[in-house]
Amino acid sequence: MSDPAFYLTIATATLLTTTILCVAGLTAFRAWIGLKRAELSLHAERDVPTPHFTGSRIEIADLKERLRKLEAIAAGVDY
Repeated sequence: MSDPAFYLTIATATLLTTTILCVAGLTAFRAWIGLKRAELSLHAERDVPTPHFTGSRIEIADLKERLRKLEAIAAGVDY
C-alpha cells in the first residue's frame, strides 16, 4: 500500500469525480435558473395590473371599526 502510483491514481480519480459532479451541478443549476426566468417572464406577460381594491376595502373597514370603538369610548359606552 505504499506504492506512490496507487495514491496518485486514487487522487486523480477523486479529483476527476469531483470535477464531473461540480460541472453537472452547475449545468443543472443554470438550467433551473433558466426555467425560473422563463416562468417569471410568462407571469409578467400574463399579469395585468389590477388595482388593490380588496386591500383598501379591508383597511377602510378596519379604520371604521376603530373609529366606532373610539366613539363608543368617548361616549362612555362599554364596548
